[in-house]
Amino acid sequence: MKGNSSMKAIIAIDSLKGSLSSLQAGEAVREGILRVYKDAVVQVRPLADGGEGTVEALTIGMGGELQTVTVTGPLGEKAEARYGILADGITAIVEMSAAAGITMVPEEQRSPLYTTTYGVGEMIRDAIRRGCRHFIVGIGGSATNDGGVGMLQALGYGMLDECSRQVSFGAQGLRELKSITDDSVIPELRNCSFRIACDVTNPLCGETGCSAVYGPQKGATPSMILQMDGWLRNYAKRAAAFNPKADPEYPGTGAAGGLGFAFLSFTNAVLESGINIVLDETKLEEYVRDADVVITGEGRLDGQTVMGKAPIGVAKIAKKYGKPVIAFAGCVTPDAVACNGHGIDAFFPILRSVVTLQEAMAPLNARKNMADTVEQVFRLIKI
Repeated sequence: MKGNSSMKAIIAIDSLKGSLSSLQAGEAVREGILRVYKDAVVQVRPLADGGEGTVEALTIGMGGELQTVTVTGPLGEKAEARYGILADGITAIVEMSAAAGITMVPEEQRSPLYTTTYGVGEMIRDAIRRGCRHFIVGIGGSATNDGGVGMLQALGYGMLDECSRQVSFGAQGLRELKSITDDSVIPELRNCSFRIACDVTNPLCGETGCSAVYGPQKGATPSMILQMDGWLRNYAKRAAAFNPKADPEYPGTGAAGGLGFAFLSFTNAVLESGINIVLDETKLEEYVRDADVVITGEGRLDGQTVMGKAPIGVAKIAKKYGKPVIAFAGCVTPDAVACNGHGIDAFFPILRSVVTLQEAMAPLNARKNMADTVEQVFRLIKI
């Protein structure tokens, strides 16, 4: 690493959830570096893993604009949902949880029989109306198990009962499903591509399907799980009659209560690792190529970090070009040492005294702790 003032540092750090956004954390790192290397070229790039916070990180980090649209919430109520449109004007960043997330449903009202993904389709429809044709969609944190039927209805698909009416919202609608039509689908959909951030491999049905694995946390009883699984099998058969390529066994089709299956079967979509999509779309590799040092991190660095989380994705790219990688985190656990074997050369917790969790996570404290810790590490580097 260069020990002079022309050092070039690239920062791509995940958010410290509940404390600092990706860009706020990155700016704090930048501040710490510039205290030591006053003439350094320091660039902050947005980072997320396709989960919560991806819309904000990518939209703001890439010079886009956040949009707010009124949609149908998971219980059929009106809700405000936010998504992003990037500066290119054609790329939309969407999180399904903004319109159909489990946190939108009070615990006592949770039941996948009634929760719908209709609002997800409305967000996509709004973005299409504004000229978007390329979509990055995070599908974690759903309250639903409707196989994505609600979303498809909002996009104009006929998901019809025996009387040729649209089926009811929620998983109960799958029980009513008798035929699928596409004569009212919004025409622009055929020109749209979808990169779905999906880090689960569950199929649509069966013991590892969405009903069995994720149904209970959404309020499903054992008998409900069996029913829903059967209805999803019926839905998959009808989808295969409509599109022979519809495959309920494909890994990830069970994501978000079957939303993964809906995207793959009815839109031009691919399911990919969230971090890979983000690293590709933000073109991090172009920035890393001629950097002297790469900085990454997240709120908690632990043994799970090596399981495809954002900092390891960054480290992988850096190591492709032989760059040193330093990580900073709100806290680290003993098993975080696994990160050293996956491209992170050294990592540092930013806590500087014994404080309560609340004090540690206060944004002003976290920002100061981050900048101060980074400063000391770079003082050592300068020696």
